[in-house]
Formats: sequence, structure tokens, C-alpha cells
Amino acid sequence: MADTVQKLQYFYIEAPDNPGEGARALETLKGEGVNLVAFSGFPGKGRKAQLDFVPADPAAFKQAAKKAKWKVVGPKSCFVIQGEDRVGALAEHLRKLAAAKINVTATDAIAAGAGRYGVLLWVKPRDVNRAAKTLGAS
Repeated sequence: MADTVQKLQYFYIEAPDNPGEGARALETLKGEGVNLVAFSGFPGKGRKAQLDFVPADPAAFKQAAKKAKWKVVGPKSCFVIQGEDRVGALAEHLRKLAAAKINVTATDAIAAGAGRYGVLLWVKPRDVNRAAKTLGAS
């Protein structure tokens, strides 16, 4: 079974780097019925955290964020890769990007259980279209 590669929109907000901020943001989206394909949170600049959201429905996310009065950055592009878990699965995709001289900005990968894996991958905006073609993204 071949991996699926999707080019998707993501958005981010900056939040105080305090306990519970991620939970509050996710509860807000849950309350508005916004489903996420992926979520990533990490330390940002200063005393801030950056929360990245990859919504299944970007319009629903934007509506919920507006209602919550969040200062949202985006949409921006990222890639979500999913497939059958195997040794070297992510290496195959990174090798293709390297051969095309496309630098990966960041990536998060996880074995999802039941023999599956998933990857969230970012490249610089100028490389998104080339990366999509290189990876065979839909």
C-alpha cells in the first residue's frame, strides 16, 4: 500500500508559555466542532508558545478562531504523510526531497499503531510547490 501525501493548510497562534494553554485552545476548537488533522505545539519566541493547527476544514477553523478572538497567522502550507509503518518509511520521503535540493524546515513523525505511521512536514514557502510535486502530494 502506497503512502498518501497531502498538502494541507495550517494556521498558528502564539499563546503564553504556561500550563494549560494548549488544552484551552483545543477545548475551544472542540466546542466549535472543529476537527484537526494534526496539531503541534512548541516553545516560541520569548515567553510564548507556538500552536500549529492543521484543520480538516480550514473555513470552520477560521470561524472558530475569529469567534475566540485569536490572532491567527496563516493559512500556510504543510504536508501530512500517512502510510503503512515500516523501517525507513520517512527516510524514503526525506531522500526524495534531498535529491530535489529541498530543505525540510521541521518534521514530526509517529508510529500510530495498528501498523500505521504519520508525518507532519514543513518546507520553506518558496519550496512548497516543488516539494508537493516531488512527494506526489494531492
